[in-house]
Amino acid sequence: MTSINGYPARSGVRAGEVLRLHIATSAPRFRVDFYRWGAAPQHTGHAEWPGRTADPGTFDRDWQWPAYEFSVPPEWRSGVYIAVLSTEPSSCTPPMDSREARILVVVTPAARSDRKILYKIPTFTYHAYNTAGGGSLYSASQVTMQRPGGGVGGPVKGLPDPYDTSSPRQTFAHWDAPFITWMEENGIESDFCTDLDLHEGRHLNDGYRLLMSAGHDEYWSTDTRQTVTAFRDAGGNIANFGANTCWWRVNVAANGAGLSCAKFPPGAPAGADPDSSYGCPDRWWESEPENALLGVSYRNGGGHWEGPRTPLGFTVTDGDHWIFSGTGLKTGDVLGREAALIGYECDGAAYELDAIARPRPTGQDGTPKDFEILGIAQLPSDWNFAAREPAASPRAATFGLYTAAGTVFTAATTDWARLLATDPQVASITRNVITRLS
Repeated sequence: MTSINGYPARSGVRAGEVLRLHIATSAPRFRVDFYRWGAAPQHTGHAEWPGRTADPGTFDRDWQWPAYEFSVPPEWRSGVYIAVLSTEPSSCTPPMDSREARILVVVTPAARSDRKILYKIPTFTYHAYNTAGGGSLYSASQVTMQRPGGGVGGPVKGLPDPYDTSSPRQTFAHWDAPFITWMEENGIESDFCTDLDLHEGRHLNDGYRLLMSAGHDEYWSTDTRQTVTAFRDAGGNIANFGANTCWWRVNVAANGAGLSCAKFPPGAPAGADPDSSYGCPDRWWESEPENALLGVSYRNGGGHWEGPRTPLGFTVTDGDHWIFSGTGLKTGDVLGREAALIGYECDGAAYELDAIARPRPTGQDGTPKDFEILGIAQLPSDWNFAAREPAASPRAATFGLYTAAGTVFTAATTDWARLLATDPQVASITRNVITRLS
């Protein structure tokens, strides 16, 4: 049986520059077809090369597979591109998502563009869950990004999503792809980058008004967070259409090829659960709460990982807010309950009720006191909850926004993107946020 797989030297590349791919195959020749993801996959080019074999490596070391260089045309639009590897010609468009023979590439603009939105692809999180080579950041403290997988083309840790079995949760296809499809179908143009780009200080200062992410953007480096915080402090806006965001801190290898994360407190016994432990070195909230940037944290929310969950939606707390314009929602209505909008992981802020029984942040967890809780969903006791500091408020998903120099919005649930195509109210809120903040 003919085999083929590969990975990029780095996931991000500027249009007009050279993309280096590492590919191993038992075939004498192979082909790479590039498709840009959008309203529909668009074929943008191909290359053919002689094949070379190589053995699989381990999860913690560069696989050092044979290298091939492809000159990215300068006219390629910024976007997410899927490189489809094949050993035989095909007359039809292949599926873009696969656990092998696919490589994810993010093309950034050749020069400063006039677009106002920059969309962040969470490659650190993709690789944290990537199990190619027998391990991930859930079984080890260090992984290489020089291996197949990382969004597409590799095996993934995690349980299946009962609400969308077409792809694993921790992949590009699951949340980012439908969000990008919806954007392009609705005429919303953006440029794209990876979190490694932001870690290295690239792109965010090129005139953008809005930084966006969606789904599950869990792993952030210190430099990525500092870059994003500086963007906010200079008046840039942020829209986070996801949850469990900035939960773990990763340290990036000097060459950008690997990640490490210290999840366990010193002396932790074998089999310990870092989510229920304290003193975890690389959990953000214990040293620099992510609430200070995002307004919310997973520690005040929770997760329901296996099987269907009790359908939950956000109870609207201020139907007159601009975010609900055109939705028909009023104070007290519930957004997205029928389709289980809340989950599979969600974020929250510690809160108290004011004189009119509206939730307000206490600020004790680092959430800015002017964070407006616009929707709330108290979580059932059968969900999974992480350790947190003592807090009087129950665990609840809280979506909303605050303004420092720039405005920061959070949807506070990973599954926001799943409802975009089917729930007009979710779509209207998304459009309102993007239009106003960009």
